[in-house]
Amino acid sequence: MTRAEREVLRGMVLIPGGEFRMGAEDSEASPADGEGPVRVVRLDPFHIDACAVTNRQFAGFVKHTGHRTDAERHGWSYVFDGLLIPAGRAHVRPGTVPGATWWRPVDGAFWRSPEGPGSSVAERPNHPVVHVSWNDAEAYAGWAGKRLPTEAEWEKAARGGLDGARYPWGDELTPRGRHRCNIWRGDFPARHTGHLGTCPVNAFGANGYGLYNVAGNVWEWTSDRWSTGWHRADTPRTRVNPRGPDDGDSRVIRGGSYLCHHSYCNRYRVAARTYNTPDSGTGHMGFRCAAG
Repeated sequence: MTRAEREVLRGMVLIPGGEFRMGAEDSEASPADGEGPVRVVRLDPFHIDACAVTNRQFAGFVKHTGHRTDAERHGWSYVFDGLLIPAGRAHVRPGTVPGATWWRPVDGAFWRSPEGPGSSVAERPNHPVVHVSWNDAEAYAGWAGKRLPTEAEWEKAARGGLDGARYPWGDELTPRGRHRCNIWRGDFPARHTGHLGTCPVNAFGANGYGLYNVAGNVWEWTSDRWSTGWHRADTPRTRVNPRGPDDGDSRVIRGGSYLCHHSYCNRYRVAARTYNTPDSGTGHMGFRCAAG
């Protein structure tokens, strides 16, 4: 292995090839999101980042490439209302998201100022970078000599070797009363008793493969386009690929975020999935990379 190859694989873990059962059909599964049916998927071995890409890592990418994120080009991004500081509130645009009024469009919110003007990631170098779109994540991955994981790769890695478990650590959300991920604790969105916003990428314990925070903290982009149907496909990396109604160019996101709560969004389960447009990058959107 060359020095350059070793550098690419630094911070990554090897996921063994073989078959695994993907998806869910239990009482908490969402058929409307295309989580089922449970199907057998065969993958070749691959590497994946143990942690989501951090603010420090993304800053290095920006320094070397001059990359401007979609949020910077748009001039604004969505920020959770409970995280806004007074300076940021002065830059809130009119309007809210239907059904999710806790999201506020903020001028000047982007990865380096995630709560808008006056905020900074200077004291959060090991937190996941946010306000990154699929386009931004693709650009970073290419610069790093990597790629975004497929949806099947992401799920196999997140399962950590467990077969059919609801979470990366098993079937109980808080085994023995211990919290294992960064999701909303308390009454959403009024009262919170855990992390408010992101936590360090290596917080909590790793799963069986050595991945951190594949449940909660930030949503993670995958390479796959969104759909809710499945068909057989003859590709070497995954034997089952999604296909269904034409949903445009939206991409699958996985893992849930610090805003997930069972009262309205239990997508911090391993099989849970949703999507966003490739130029969207809100205050709870991040990513990790794959290789091989």
